[in-house]
Amino acid sequence: MATNTTGKPSIMQLWDGLQPSKAMLVWACVGSVIATMVVGFTWGGWVTGGTSQKMAMSAGDDARAELASVICMENFNAAPDSSAKLVEFKALTDSYKKRQFVEAGGWAVMPGQTSADRNAINGCITALDT
Repeated sequence: MATNTTGKPSIMQLWDGLQPSKAMLVWACVGSVIATMVVGFTWGGWVTGGTSQKMAMSAGDDARAELASVICMENFNAAPDSSAKLVEFKALTDSYKKRQFVEAGGWAVMPGQTSADRNAINGCITALDT
């Protein structure tokens, strides 16, 4: 093995002279797999199947709540006395009374349901407050 001017072999010379054993190759592969998984799950955005199911359920719930609040607002605006009801709603300060007001108005009842949806009520209250 040739050396450089400092008397030490260069990295390329060391690499050329490397004779890895089977055990070293196996452990290098295991280390590479572990490093790939660590990088993937921490920085790569990888998630487990359970986490992806939770994320999908949450996204679905959020989408249903948004749609329900839009339907509630459409029902509210379609009412013949919506401007008077809006003034009456804005006069309420307690969130519980606002819930009761929207629920009693029936605007948060989704098509095909008989009772008001909690997410629709919350979204409708938020939209009416703005």
